[in-house]
Amino acid sequence: MKISYKKLWMMLIQRDITKVTLRRDIGLSAGTMSKLNKGEEVALSILLRICDYLDCDIGDICEAVREA
Repeated sequence: MKISYKKLWMMLIQRDITKVTLRRDIGLSAGTMSKLNKGEEVALSILLRICDYLDCDIGDICEAVREA
């Protein structure tokens, strides 16, 4: 299984928040942002910070998907 952040990107578009704004406002490193963009795993604490910023649940920003 792998993780998908498609829900996060859709939420940012719906709320008119850019990736740059997200990164700046919650203090994400360039490396962490790169991992999110590539669909790689990031620390749970990072996902919780994003959830706090967006006032949502973790299931609203990511999901586990089966690899074909």
